[in-house]
Amino acid sequence: MCGVFGIFGHPEAANLTYLGLHALQHRGQESAGIVATDGEQLFLHRGMGHVIDVFPPEQLAHLPGQHAIGHVRYSTAGGSFLKNAQPIAVDYARGSLALAHNGNLTNAHALREKLEERGSIFQSASDTEVIVHLTAISTQRRVEDRIADALRQVEGAYSLMCLTDHSMIAARDPMGIRPLCLGIMPGKKDAYVVASEPTSFDLIDAEFVRDVDPGEMLVFDDRGMRSEHPFKATQRRSCIFEYVYFARPDSTIDGISVYEARKNLGRTLAKTHLVEADLVIPVPDSGVPATIGYAEQARIPFEMGLVRSHYVGRTFIEPQQSIRHFGVRLKLNPVGDALRGKRVVVVDDSIVRGTTSRKIVKMLRDAGAREVHMRISSPPTRWPCYYGIDTPTRGELIASSHNIDEINQYITSDSLDYLTLEEMVESVMQSKPGAASAQRHLPVAAESADPGGFCHACFSGDYPVKFSPHPRHRSSKLVES
Repeated sequence: MCGVFGIFGHPEAANLTYLGLHALQHRGQESAGIVATDGEQLFLHRGMGHVIDVFPPEQLAHLPGQHAIGHVRYSTAGGSFLKNAQPIAVDYARGSLALAHNGNLTNAHALREKLEERGSIFQSASDTEVIVHLTAISTQRRVEDRIADALRQVEGAYSLMCLTDHSMIAARDPMGIRPLCLGIMPGKKDAYVVASEPTSFDLIDAEFVRDVDPGEMLVFDDRGMRSEHPFKATQRRSCIFEYVYFARPDSTIDGISVYEARKNLGRTLAKTHLVEADLVIPVPDSGVPATIGYAEQARIPFEMGLVRSHYVGRTFIEPQQSIRHFGVRLKLNPVGDALRGKRVVVVDDSIVRGTTSRKIVKMLRDAGAREVHMRISSPPTRWPCYYGIDTPTRGELIASSHNIDEINQYITSDSLDYLTLEEMVESVMQSKPGAASAQRHLPVAAESADPGGFCHACFSGDYPVKFSPHPRHRSSKLVES
């Protein structure tokens, strides 16, 4: 779920990358990094924490040049340590290279073992470093061909940004699992931007051009921009959970408005799982658009019955005295005046372990809610993700071992309902302008019951890319302060 950003051909490349990463902060809060080049060498700065903390103004001043790439990290492969922060920058026989990666490589462990057997030395536990080593040993001449050669050997999900002294390269995996889009800076000839989501373009006044196609590689150099397709064509499998939760609601990904998709998910919930209630409330912030859709369809008043604190840091001091629901109340607090004596529908995007939902229901009852009905704008999450989201193991996912009635009993709600897989897919597809009626009747692919070309493995267990049974990363004996 990391975020990547790159800009080529602008005199304030590092500053604009900093702003672009701000707009992608929701995709990763563990670390941030920027690599810039002045045409002769690469300049790198990385740090743990949020973008605003990692890059004070004086630090940005030390990142010169007209080209830069950046990264905000949410750890999947590799722990939360500075050595695993990105972009990764190296000097090798053919020059300097920096890489920033969103996604997860499912065969990284096997490739790493082969590389180590032939003498490669790894400095991090990140699967991204595998791409660096494969690029370095490639026999191809052009840097874009070496990167393509490396990517042909990896499996899994990647939206990749690469930077050399003189060029920038962007690539999206052949299934398009993770998002990537292209923009241009108006008034600046040949000044291009690439990012995980187009919301980062809005902040810097860049114009959205299009989404990067699955399997496409964009090369930016002194000749301008060119598009190449070095990978074998395959069926699109964009991550549907981007529309349910990951992406910012003001983004449009692969032609689908995230905000409209979430409202449609809520509308479908109201059509299929309506319950008599006095008000509908979201679990903020991700549940808000779906709740608006539910309230509009059901004609039940919308209220902000839970208020979220936006000032929760990465660490906090928990009082030694036990405080009931402390962890949840740190982020959410009920509005008693709105809830007292009311029958309440609570809309959330998903239930993972169930512990948070259980505490939320208890909080709402303590605040005076007479009934609490949970509605989830996605199917039960039964399977872990291996393509860039650090979901728990299957044994920790409550829906993998409990049916809906049992989950309802555990979280102590008066009723609980989810969308089906088909309802979720159709709701998202209907959010594409002009495609609502046409997409509904598309032929179904032989290998999947999904006409939309989405990856929904976390709900269905239908994994589009095989994954290694090996652990995603090994424990390191190196300790970094």
